[in-house]
Amino acid sequence: MKLCVAGAAGAFGRKHLDALGNIPEAEVVSVVGGAPDDIAGFAAERGIAHATKDLGEALARPEVEAVILATPTPVHAAQAMQCLRAGKHVLVEIPMADTLADSEALVRTQKETGLVAMAGHVRRFNPSHQWVHNRIMAGELKVLQMDVQTFFFRRSNLNALGEPRTWTDHLLWHHACHTVDLFQYQVGETASEAFGLQGPMHPELGIAMDMAIGLKAPSGAVCTLSLSFNNDGPLGTYFRYICDNGTYIARYDDLFDGKEQQIDLSGVAVSTNGVELIDREFLAAIVDGREPNGSVAQCLPAMQTLDRIEKAMR
Repeated sequence: MKLCVAGAAGAFGRKHLDALGNIPEAEVVSVVGGAPDDIAGFAAERGIAHATKDLGEALARPEVEAVILATPTPVHAAQAMQCLRAGKHVLVEIPMADTLADSEALVRTQKETGLVAMAGHVRRFNPSHQWVHNRIMAGELKVLQMDVQTFFFRRSNLNALGEPRTWTDHLLWHHACHTVDLFQYQVGETASEAFGLQGPMHPELGIAMDMAIGLKAPSGAVCTLSLSFNNDGPLGTYFRYICDNGTYIARYDDLFDGKEQQIDLSGVAVSTNGVELIDREFLAAIVDGREPNGSVAQCLPAMQTLDRIEKAMR
């Protein structure tokens, strides 16, 4: 499978390139960069044949079969639709869009083209969350509550590598999207109740730096989510599953029980890297001609819930 990675020089573009390097069936033949990137030099360092700052140029190359978009959030939906209309399968990083209308337009475009379009909801693929999901599907666990903390320290416009961003990140449409989708995926239901509270807007960035979100599923399961860009301490997202049969704490690709005993995840998947696992699912769905886990259609309910939360906070 010959791929193009757009946004390749960014933090998550590099994660995808590293992940694809572990997949023998994948070959990156083109990379697309943004305005501040030396994308030609970046491609040369990695031995990638083609580099450009024009996504359309990459899409016009006949050898490109599929695209991974790790580009700025505001252009996700438009670029994903551009890929599909060019006849290329697409994996678009989370979120697929930053509005419900754009998310719905992307889903319609996927249905019109019949190509694989997947959203980068990597939490579905992290071995820690897969372990919990497998036990739920086996009838061994039922989620009563998910308690989640998403904490960063981003009082200036920097990316995960500490480099200046050309766009502004968002607690609701990006970081909350991970948890809203994961909660609905794990309980197998769309939230029947959802609310959000946000703190003051940052005077320069124009976004809320602190947020609290509550969800309730029809079955009665609840999710409490706290998010902050003001946390000067351990960074990242931590998930506590409070279940009818145990408590489990997920920290990225690691899982612990409620007594902080680590759970062996070595047999859950072929890799312990969630980004590699999502890339493997994308490629497998293309080869198999099937809908992937995490298709844009499957992830649309999360965007609908985010839209409800945003409207409730206005």
